[in-house]
Amino acid sequence: MLLVPGLVVIHPDQLLPAARSVSPEGDLLLEFPAGSPVVRAATRARGDELTAVLDITDVAPVSVPHRIRGRARIAGRLTSVPGRAEPGRIVLGLEIVEVSVDDLWGAEEVEPDAFRDAVADPFVAHEAELLQHLHAAHSEEMATLSALLGDRSGQPECACAAHRPAAVPVALDRFGLRVRFVESGGDCFDARFEFPDPVRDIGGLRRAMHTLFEAASC
Repeated sequence: MLLVPGLVVIHPDQLLPAARSVSPEGDLLLEFPAGSPVVRAATRARGDELTAVLDITDVAPVSVPHRIRGRARIAGRLTSVPGRAEPGRIVLGLEIVEVSVDDLWGAEEVEPDAFRDAVADPFVAHEAELLQHLHAAHSEEMATLSALLGDRSGQPECACAAHRPAAVPVALDRFGLRVRFVESGGDCFDARFEFPDPVRDIGGLRRAMHTLFEAASC
């Protein structure tokens, strides 16, 4: 959601960009319908006087307690970018000044240059689909991962399936898998399972998951 000081809209979805990308210079490129309130505000602003904040909420693509995985705020100066959009749409550029992230890995500030130079994880476009597949088709194998937790799991000595906490995959990247274990009383905790080596494609991910499940079943 793109928040512009002083801008009031009738429907919150008018603040949602239809598409977003990052320019080689590190600016955010946000696409809106040509007649949207945000576009009107940007085109009427003089120079770089219009500031805005892109407020991002990252929600786990599977049903799990505490489903919000993280939030980010990207603040900067908003301008229109002519000639970059299809008919009926306008691209707005957000020249980044400040970035803050608060997610499963912690809270931190990100320098604009670091944001510009960051490389997307190879699974960013498919993470939701992969997590949903793991949850729907491999729930039994996921539950066996509690065997790798040792004393951290807080489980009774019996490790049979009836006493295992439910295991829901909540995040996946080239370095590993994060799982949320939900116990029968409703308590939950996260565990991160690192892959032996970073994976680069689906084939590598399949092998890494097979190794992980095999280790849990031993």
